[in-house]
Amino acid sequence: MLRKLFLLLVFSASALADEGMWTMDNFPADRVEERYGVTIDQAWLDKARLATVRLTGPGGCTGSIVSPNGLILTNRHCVEDCLAEHTSEAINVWEDGHNARHPGEEKRCSATQAAFLSDYEDVTKQVHRATEGLDDVEANQVRKQTLTRLEQACEEDAGGALKCQIVNLYKGGQYFLYKYRRFDDIRLVFAPDIEVGVFGGDPDNFSFPRWTLDMAFLRAWGEEGPAATENFLRWRAEGPEIGEPVFVTGHPGSTSRLLTVAELEFLRDVARPLWLIRYSELRGRYSQFAREDEEAYRIVQRDLKRLENGIKVVRNELSALLDERLMAAREAEENALREAVASDPELASTIYAWHQIEDALEAYEGFYERYLMVEGRGGLQGSLFGLARDLVRAAEEREKPSDERYREFRETALPLLEQRVLSPAPIHLRLEEMQIVYGLEKMREMLGHDDPLVRKLLGNDSPKTVAARLVEGTRLDDPDYRKKLWEGGKRAVKKSDDPFIRLTRAIDPDARAVRERFEDEYQAPVAEAHEAIAAARFATLGTSVYPDATFTFRITYGDVRGWNEKGSDVYPVTKLEQAFARATGEKPFAMSEAWIEAKPQLDMDTPMNYVSTLDLTGGNSGSPVIDANGNIVGLAFDGNRHSIAGGYWYDIERNRAIAVHPAIMMEAMDKVYGAERVLAELADAAEQ
Repeated sequence: MLRKLFLLLVFSASALADEGMWTMDNFPADRVEERYGVTIDQAWLDKARLATVRLTGPGGCTGSIVSPNGLILTNRHCVEDCLAEHTSEAINVWEDGHNARHPGEEKRCSATQAAFLSDYEDVTKQVHRATEGLDDVEANQVRKQTLTRLEQACEEDAGGALKCQIVNLYKGGQYFLYKYRRFDDIRLVFAPDIEVGVFGGDPDNFSFPRWTLDMAFLRAWGEEGPAATENFLRWRAEGPEIGEPVFVTGHPGSTSRLLTVAELEFLRDVARPLWLIRYSELRGRYSQFAREDEEAYRIVQRDLKRLENGIKVVRNELSALLDERLMAAREAEENALREAVASDPELASTIYAWHQIEDALEAYEGFYERYLMVEGRGGLQGSLFGLARDLVRAAEEREKPSDERYREFRETALPLLEQRVLSPAPIHLRLEEMQIVYGLEKMREMLGHDDPLVRKLLGNDSPKTVAARLVEGTRLDDPDYRKKLWEGGKRAVKKSDDPFIRLTRAIDPDARAVRERFEDEYQAPVAEAHEAIAAARFATLGTSVYPDATFTFRITYGDVRGWNEKGSDVYPVTKLEQAFARATGEKPFAMSEAWIEAKPQLDMDTPMNYVSTLDLTGGNSGSPVIDANGNIVGLAFDGNRHSIAGGYWYDIERNRAIAVHPAIMMEAMDKVYGAERVLAELADAAEQ
């Protein structure tokens, strides 16, 4: 009993603060009521869940339904692919934004779907029972087959009305079957111009104070028009007070708070330094490409912005992993658990798990670069190589029973994959060629010029020559041709003379081989070890701690609050007047003509952005910030630089989430963009 009490103190002390991305079945409502004096009941949780959507497609974000007619609020940076899809030399939606004044002007986002979690079911016993007594390699295969069968049975039982996904929680300690209802037709309704939508650009990214209108509206459509959405969140235009409790529902992408110390050390010493170098080199290529001409500048902006964001993330993650104080705290937590396990006769055998992870990491380090370059596509850069891989693999995998395929090609995953492969979004061949050259050069550098796979890719040619030949001869930029290959299956892919298809077919056995090695030597033993550690953690702590984020539905809580930065207090709210004062007239600190013209009519005291103690991460972009009554009081879009370390641990003193204030969204749509249609819809929804 004393040991369990000690462990609870070690592992849960920080969770008494505003920490945790909690699952729907385990939200700490009692803790919230004790801390903030507000009641979050099951009706509140259900409504928030049913009104929160996961946006699938490039990047992955969250959105919230804000009207009974399928209107969805999210971030502008979450709809960048849709903006790029509808941008051409004639109309620059990417720069100018979009305001659909009638339904016919709502633009289809071909690669985007939206889904909300309608139900969930604990299937842990079925999964664990299926792998009981098996060695780690066989268990890894049987586990994947079991997950696929459960998902497929779920969708068949629902008659195709649900999208089902198994969710792994606590590193294999629990498995839940999540059941989603999906909207396949998503259209762009409103997005502000780029100047205010990304005001501050990379210099202000992951920082606060901030003055950014990172907002957009989408709409879910059904067969006969806008989708009917019974569950939606109402608008509270005045926003939250300082100190007020707030909540976020969303789909945080990935955290690593349950990794072992050995895994964190692998990230610190091997993975993160390598990625930081790669990203920095590629940013130089992108910047050089952007200077070629106006078209090059336009088409590279989306990728360049994402890359700059990635560099800041990786750099700050590495900084966190190098923080001796924080690593020491993680070591203390792990040692406490290991000592408890070793001293408990019923758990003592679990101690092998930490050693097994260490051995698997040592093996993985020996082929990490090859896996990254080949199967991870680090050396096969660009959309065209990605499409070729999907088409070649799909043709092969679809001939197998669903539970024997790679998980990404299981029957239940094919609709989204097909939508992505057949998307009519433009592919810019100039940018593709540059990306291919970079990837092939890095593969040659990391694997060596005489590596058999490198020779197979390059022969006696340079990366530049090979890239030019591939791009010049391809037809994969034509969605009709991709549709022909997708529908024709293995026969069509085998007959294709497209150079990307031919090259991908030639190297696919090599890629599959290194994937098999990854799964058998690293993935399988680590999965088995984490299940054992999870069982030990449950035996001592139960579910008093939360699982790592998995891009599935979570709820977090906190309050509106600033922090102290190097001895100075950071006020939690910014105002519109400060944005105009900060504007220089040059990107990324320029105000568009629309804002300059509207300035006399604008209320300069309008709140613009604010921070809170909400524990968020990537994937929460576009999440609604909700008050205790279930109303929207903000739109999450970023965090301060301290929040980047939140992938590994949460610091209540400095981690802050940044949100767009609802008042500035209303002010902008009313006085700058004339988005009367959206404003009227929000007003009507508020009265229902």
